[in-house]
Amino acid sequence: MALSSSTLTYKHRYQKAAIVSLQGEPSLLYAHQESNSLLEALEQKKVAIFSECRSGFCGACKTNIINGKVYYITEPLAHLEKGECLPCCCVPDGDLDLDLPKNAC
Repeated sequence: MALSSSTLTYKHRYQKAAIVSLQGEPSLLYAHQESNSLLEALEQKKVAIFSECRSGFCGACKTNIINGKVYYITEPLAHLEKGECLPCCCVPDGDLDLDLPKNAC
């Protein structure tokens, strides 16, 4: 007996935790939680990153993305160039490599 696609149902889509690297060196495993921005995750791992407002307004935490993408949980108001992100108001959208010093931890 063959199973049809209508007999298989799933409540949640599996999504692996993102690996966040600093200049190519894996530094943290980011398991998305509704309340954790990328900035909060970096701070928990003791990564030295300057920030001010935490709402995407000032741009103080602006960081270059070497590889990967981010998803904004709050629309940033600061101007961003291509390849930049504001960790205070985004989360990784898959594995992410940031241009932050490896020894920033």
